[in-house]
Amino acid sequence: MRRKVYTKDQILKAAYEVISKDGFSKFTARNIAKKMGISTQPIYLEFKNMQDLKNTLVETVMRDLQENVFPIEHTGNQIVDLGLNYINFAQENRNLYVALFVDEYGGGKMMHEFSYEYFKNMVSNCPEYADLSDEYIKALHDGTWITVTGIASLMSSGIIHPSQEQIAELIQSAVDGILKMDEPEKIFNPED
Repeated sequence: MRRKVYTKDQILKAAYEVISKDGFSKFTARNIAKKMGISTQPIYLEFKNMQDLKNTLVETVMRDLQENVFPIEHTGNQIVDLGLNYINFAQENRNLYVALFVDEYGGGKMMHEFSYEYFKNMVSNCPEYADLSDEYIKALHDGTWITVTGIASLMSSGIIHPSQEQIAELIQSAVDGILKMDEPEKIFNPED
């Protein structure tokens, strides 16, 4: 009798469904195998361990965000558009957003590093921001990250209900405020 072969992509899809529904707290080989109706063996044949599966999954999600979510244009200002897209992603994929960007055992640090690299490359290619120093780029990233994460959290909690235009204005205000700073690196990285 021939054995059924489970591919890496099928396992990743099941893992994605698990974290989308339950976050990384339920990210176990047993739960993923249960979702697929299989034993855990195929998972360990395709991935070295659960950390390898988690890293591959987070990288897959990051690539999807980079290619299909973050580049959507709304206003013509790439920083504002990125912020709007981040908030829209959080609203449309609440559990996945929390798992990736908020939970301590999720992809938080990796997602923050990914976000910074994506942001830095995007800003470097924008004529209006191309001359910014690394300190300003980092401050812009951290400041807009704080702004959009705050908005996403408050919206997810049902505390605020701003329109897309109001969100765009808040993000633009944060950008303008950071660009007016004399020493932005001291705001987000104060000396001890």
